[in-house]
Amino acid sequence: MRGLLASSVGVTCAAALALPLTSTAVAARPVSPAAVRPASGAEALGGTQSLPLAPLASRDRTLAPVAEQGLPRRDVRHFSLVGVIWDDPDTVLHGRVQVRTRAVGTDSWSGWQDLETHNDDAADPGTAERASGGVHGATAPLWVGDSDGVEVRVRAEADRRTEDTARGPRTATTTAPLPTGLRLELVDPGESAPAPARQETTAAGAPHRAAAPRSAPTAEPAEARAATDAAAANAGLAGLDATEIPALDRQQTEQELFALRARELTEQQRVKPYIGPRPRIVTRHGWGADEGLRERGFVYTKKVKAAFVHHTASGNGYRCTQVPSLIRGIYRYHVKSMGWRDIGYNFLVDKCGNIYEGRAGGVAKPVLGAHTLGFNTNSMGIAVLGSYGTKKPPAAVTKAVARLAAWKLGLHGANPKGKTYLKSGGGNLYPKGRKVRLNVISGHRDGFATECPGWQLYRKLASTRTTAARLQGR
Repeated sequence: MRGLLASSVGVTCAAALALPLTSTAVAARPVSPAAVRPASGAEALGGTQSLPLAPLASRDRTLAPVAEQGLPRRDVRHFSLVGVIWDDPDTVLHGRVQVRTRAVGTDSWSGWQDLETHNDDAADPGTAERASGGVHGATAPLWVGDSDGVEVRVRAEADRRTEDTARGPRTATTTAPLPTGLRLELVDPGESAPAPARQETTAAGAPHRAAAPRSAPTAEPAEARAATDAAAANAGLAGLDATEIPALDRQQTEQELFALRARELTEQQRVKPYIGPRPRIVTRHGWGADEGLRERGFVYTKKVKAAFVHHTASGNGYRCTQVPSLIRGIYRYHVKSMGWRDIGYNFLVDKCGNIYEGRAGGVAKPVLGAHTLGFNTNSMGIAVLGSYGTKKPPAAVTKAVARLAAWKLGLHGANPKGKTYLKSGGGNLYPKGRKVRLNVISGHRDGFATECPGWQLYRKLASTRTTAARLQGR
């Protein structure tokens, strides 16, 4: 999720509670009772700790004092997802953001881990979501697992250039200032408990039982209404309390297509509907979305003409049983830390090939997302959980993306192997208003100057298009 900027190196795709500043610690300290997460009540739904960063003394004397900010090691309440935000969403962080964390119940600290500094998944310019006034710039979030200690450093990127002068070559060093309002966001996605047994397949091919989150203790009426609205958006596909939308075979899917879009189908589509069998999709209820976090109501576009494939750049160190927690963490980070109306992606896919409902509004409907800056209208965003710049995606991932695209694009008569035109809403690759010819299944980098969805996933899109077209019967 990282924009390709001249001063950036190795770019890739993507109401807080502040803790009092504790004294710094050079060595790891034992877990305090206050750091233990409650097991019941509203706090079981998760929360965010937001800590302001402060200037650090830099070892590089060529850097200005404000060119490095961070926090020394400290004890914090439990969290599993970490990111850094700043005030202006249009300001680019030219530099490096690193964190290290301590796993709960240990004195062991991780090594330094990099956060992707350019998170270019975003609502289009000029939209109500983008112009809400509460949107922040942000790194991509990183999944670190259950932790209760953290250290962070943000260092501005120094640009050293050699210039020819009358006295000979001279090296000049300039440093772009860091964005204002840097804060560390520590996200606790809340607890989960075993769901009714259902079989899944891990990346290694071994079966495991998926975990689903525990329901909220007692929802407020507004939250209950929001949960009902989100579930009702999938009416006809699953019940209000369903944790998943089951897979259908081809004949059942064609019947569903006629039921959902009969008035919009052409004569040719009625005779030969090109659509892939509907895949199994875990609902928002299934991964435990707190519907009280997001804005009420849904926003739709006219149709789905294209699918943009992303990776979340949140790391590959998760287990597939942890995915509901991981998605809840990303959801909370998008809404509470970055200021979006809901999670940005329309769908998410884990490394075991499971598909999850993303932004609320109905999986069969053209929900407006916040995934590809400039091209959110008439498209959908599919985010693969993980980082795939150098790591190859498992076969289960590419098969799941193809199944999902074959079905959802088929609902709108789109050919996965075809081309389509989308009008740019404005971005760093195409100016606002330009009609751009794109693959119906594109990578994020096709609409925005970024390396998302990572080279190893991007190079698989050609075969994904072929598979999706075959699933549609083309």
